Amino acid sequence: MSTDLRVGIGYDSHRLVEDRKLILGGVQIPFDKGLSGHSDGDILFHALTDALLGAAGLGDIGHYFPPSDPKWKDADSEVFLAHARKLIDDNGYRIVNVDAVIGLERPKVGPHRDVIRKNVARVLGIETDRVGLKAKTAEGMGPVGEGSAAEARVVALIERRS
Repeated sequence: MSTDLRVGIGYDSHRLVEDRKLILGGVQIPFDKGLSGHSDGDILFHALTDALLGAAGLGDIGHYFPPSDPKWKDADSEVFLAHARKLIDDNGYRIVNVDAVIGLERPKVGPHRDVIRKNVARVLGIETDRVGLKAKTAEGMGPVGEGSAAEARVVALIERRS
């Protein structure tokens, strides 16, 4: 028996700025800065959305939610991820697992890891043990290492439902 497995990769980055909330995976993290962006700047949800859409060959986040559209100004990025999940379902796939790395000098993501994983799992309709999440610093290199930006990289595995 063969299975139709597909892998997608997602990436997003935003500057850290004042007067914004820091949202990662739909969870507000206490910090004095947040991520810039047309929506809420949630790099994890943005990268997850792109990874899922890419795995199914359905384009990218900008195709469905263009930053030029004022409708998405300050939007909750959960809307984007939930839409990607619906497209995955509608096209006959199911999400097997996702794995993510957040690049952020500070604040530390570790204390928020479990609640972020649970929230991602909830939005995707999968078990929490199917959501991998790691955080890394950039050891002082580049905008992430200098503390002026954050980034997320995600891999998603989907399979055709039988």
